[in-house]
Amino acid sequence: MSTIVLRLLAGCAALLLIAAAPPDQGRVGYVIDGDTFRLESGERIRIAGIDAAETQAGQAKCRAEIALGRAATARARTLLDGRNVTVMRVGCSHNRAVARVRLASRDVGSELVASGVARWWPRRQPKLDWCARSRS
Repeated sequence: MSTIVLRLLAGCAALLLIAAAPPDQGRVGYVIDGDTFRLESGERIRIAGIDAAETQAGQAKCRAEIALGRAATARARTLLDGRNVTVMRVGCSHNRAVARVRLASRDVGSELVASGVARWWPRRQPKLDWCARSRS
């Protein structure tokens, strides 16, 4: 087998192990932005199924996106800072776990979408355009 095929198989096996893992409890140490935080253990978690606007000029496509990203970060901090969460890992992306996250009985992704600071982002779909609204 080629090296590429072996790497793909290893990656798939790792994802299956992650998906089969039971949910973990953790305490949020720091909210990075509207869809990513760090547990006190140091592990970075990307909330699965949602997207929040970017906060950095090098990543955002317009100034309006940065403002939306800052609002998303503020809301995520209000929800998560220092709180205990349940993390159900579903994959990994950019050196961080991708997970469904629960705060008590509430789904954090749903809370962020309901408050208007994040949008649903189905898996394998193109990145959302946060600037389209501001142009219209």
